[in-house]
Amino acid sequence: MAWQVIFLYFTLCSVTVANPLHYSILEEMKINAVVGNLLKDLDLNTNELEFRKLRIVSHNIRTYFNLSLENGILYISDRIDREELCGSEHSCFMDLEILAENPVNVYPVKVEILDINDNSPTFFKNMFELGISESASPGARFILGNALDPDIGINSLQSYTLSPNSHFSLRENADSEGKKHPELILEQSLDREKQQKYTLILTASDGGKPMKTGTASIKIEVQDMNDNYPVFGQDTYRINLNESSPVDSLVLQLNATDKDEGSNAEITYSFSHISEKASNVFIMDSKTGVIKTREELDYETTRSYEMTVEAADGGGLAAKCTVLIQIVDVNDNAPEIMLASLSTPIPEDSPSGTLVALIHVKDLDSGDNCEVTCQISETITFTLIPSSNNYYKLVTATPLDREKNSTYNITVIAEDGGFPQLVTKKTIFITIFDINDNSPLFDKPSYIAYIPEHALVGTSLHTVHASDPDDNENAQIIYSIINTNIDNIPVTSYVSINSMSGVLYAQRSFDYEQLREFQFQVMAKDSGSPPLSSNVTVRICIIDKNDNAPKILYPSADAEGSALFEFIPHSAEKGYLVTKVIAVDADSGHNAWLSYHLLQVPDPTLFIIGQYTGEIRTGRELPDMDSLRQKIVVLVKDNGVPSLSSTVTVTMVVAESFQQVLPEIKRHPSKSDIPSNATFYLVVAIALISLLFIITVLITVIFKCRKSRTPPSYGAYSRNVYPQFTLGCPSEISDTSLPFPFSYDVCVTLDSKQNEIAYLKPVQNVPTENLIDTDDSFGGNVSTNQVTQQAQPNGEWRFSQAQRPGPSGAQPAEEAGVWPNNQFETERLQAMILASANEAAEGTSGLGGGTGTMGLSARYGPQFTLQHVPDYRQNVYIPGSTLTPTNAGGKRDGKGGGNKKKSGKKDKK
Repeated sequence: MAWQVIFLYFTLCSVTVANPLHYSILEEMKINAVVGNLLKDLDLNTNELEFRKLRIVSHNIRTYFNLSLENGILYISDRIDREELCGSEHSCFMDLEILAENPVNVYPVKVEILDINDNSPTFFKNMFELGISESASPGARFILGNALDPDIGINSLQSYTLSPNSHFSLRENADSEGKKHPELILEQSLDREKQQKYTLILTASDGGKPMKTGTASIKIEVQDMNDNYPVFGQDTYRINLNESSPVDSLVLQLNATDKDEGSNAEITYSFSHISEKASNVFIMDSKTGVIKTREELDYETTRSYEMTVEAADGGGLAAKCTVLIQIVDVNDNAPEIMLASLSTPIPEDSPSGTLVALIHVKDLDSGDNCEVTCQISETITFTLIPSSNNYYKLVTATPLDREKNSTYNITVIAEDGGFPQLVTKKTIFITIFDINDNSPLFDKPSYIAYIPEHALVGTSLHTVHASDPDDNENAQIIYSIINTNIDNIPVTSYVSINSMSGVLYAQRSFDYEQLREFQFQVMAKDSGSPPLSSNVTVRICIIDKNDNAPKILYPSADAEGSALFEFIPHSAEKGYLVTKVIAVDADSGHNAWLSYHLLQVPDPTLFIIGQYTGEIRTGRELPDMDSLRQKIVVLVKDNGVPSLSSTVTVTMVVAESFQQVLPEIKRHPSKSDIPSNATFYLVVAIALISLLFIITVLITVIFKCRKSRTPPSYGAYSRNVYPQFTLGCPSEISDTSLPFPFSYDVCVTLDSKQNEIAYLKPVQNVPTENLIDTDDSFGGNVSTNQVTQQAQPNGEWRFSQAQRPGPSGAQPAEEAGVWPNNQFETERLQAMILASANEAAEGTSGLGGGTGTMGLSARYGPQFTLQHVPDYRQNVYIPGSTLTPTNAGGKRDGKGGGNKKKSGKKDKK
């Protein structure tokens, strides 16, 4: 027997590779029995099994099969009962789906469950009781209860047999469904007086090998005559019942009739055969024949029911009918959404079409009720692509950007085709994994910071800040200074930076006079892999402090003898220009605005000084009784806070010539009884003065000769001494200054009493790193590389009477100077006075004099020359006026129409 079953199994387990794959197995096979080889049937190799991650997707509650990932064998994992799965249906299939990943594919598999003869025929009752009237004639029929065999085909019920006896025989009667019903046939008349009861054995047999049987006892009681049977309207009743029918709903009301009277016509109804499932669902009233539901119906659990109803009269005669109930599906099941696979988080650089999730939808209903359509709420970034067997692939539709959206809540919406339509929603949470795709970004395109000079080392200068929209280490920023040199010194010697906070610190104390501004670049680099960075320019501007006192250039405190004397002729009138104090300040801006004051003067009415020009003039006419010598102290102070100052002593001598005043200069106070040898000392003094005068004339001639042979040039001197005149940092006060650095032609008038005109004209092709060279004539070209002819003043650069330096271009009074309104105008006027200093150096000053003497050596000797004067032309500033004394004698009295002879060259200028 065992080898026959094994042979039948191998005979029936024929594997056919089709679409879908089809396998046939016998029910009740042992666990771990082989169903088929998917490795062979799907044309796969062993390596692909592990890589493609094959697995079984079953829609049954129980899992009957399993798949070996080592060899691809599909084997049984649970007991399979065909009758339990498919009932009385002739074809029994189990649908499986083999899901493969990488790439995604679904292989449908149909497993046919073949029947074996594992069930014996059974009767609804173990004993049938019949009452047969003794008046029954031979050939009378008595219906017996039929047996049921859940097997199918040859394994189902095939025949009935009755135990041998002389009064009864058995006949099989088939109904319209082809089912056989046993009937007891009376062969001989009964005699109740001879035998009241009979016991027979009814045997039901199937056609299986081996054959199985079932038995029931038949007890017959001989009764008086009852010659009419109950009759049903039809032998089979077919009912369609909605699964949504409520409990206690009417299913069917049976009505059987009996032509007898009395108790022989009283009919009772009962189930002669009903399955256990049906008996739990339906109930029947034995008197009325009404069949009702006793619990809710479910099409997805049981789709049909079959039962046999018996109607018996009081005389023991009975009739039977079959009731077939078909459950009609309604749309009572919403679609189910299941995630077969989900990949999250996903990198933001994933290309379009990247698989995010594999979604499977199903509906337990049938027909249109199970036709499911699926869509998603997010259709811009993601898309849903249908696959086979109600599978959908959720893929990216566009490139991702975590900085715009780091998470997505994708709602999957499944709708069936029933009425009313049922909808299921499922939310999938997807996160985006950050990659380093953003460089740090500074808050500003450039930074500028101001720091006072002489600030302490370690002072915080400024803070730079950059942000990175990336996440985690990709957004961690480290700051550093790009190493460059400033005047051959590494920039890290000037400043340092906190790598985490971006705070800049001073590494040294800065001196405005040595370094006014510098710039460098700061790099912000994130910690990603690979790291990304960006740079920003930081400019540091040094703010000037008033740390330099005014430097008096003329009269020089280092000069000796007659250099400190100024001559005033007896004919000098009021307003006569005696001399001009020239001073400079190494500071800048307000700190370099100088004012001049008479600190000590014997007679305040005799001399006055221009507060902003430094010009010393006579305050009144000089009477004959005035002393020949006056000593005054001039105070020069700047406008800084606190203010710094310097003083110089100037001696004024009233005389027509140097020889006339020499005795007065050398004379000391004496009494009336002067010694008689005073004449001797006077002769010696005159001789010395004459010798000194001759030497002075010789020196002047020598300088004149040298000047005629070699034009004076101070370009090299300027390059060695002067710092470059630049203005790199914007002013904190105003931005209306001239665009320094640049070289300019300067033209000024030299008479403070006439209309004052000044203009600046840019000089073409002049490198900004070289400062001004001077020529003999005022207004000459100022270039270190070439000499070009001075062009006519440009009207755009002229200052009218109302546009001279001062608040809003107001015309200042002769002695009431006005401070320029910002640092740039200050430095512009310093450049103008630079030209005046050059003119003085060339001998064109109104004070008169030779080359290199600031106009003083012609009268006072060569002691005071440019070789002894520090070059402060970069920040020379005489506030209020751009005037310098003229060389003409007629101008020294302050009148425009004097009778003194003027220089023709000065007239032109």
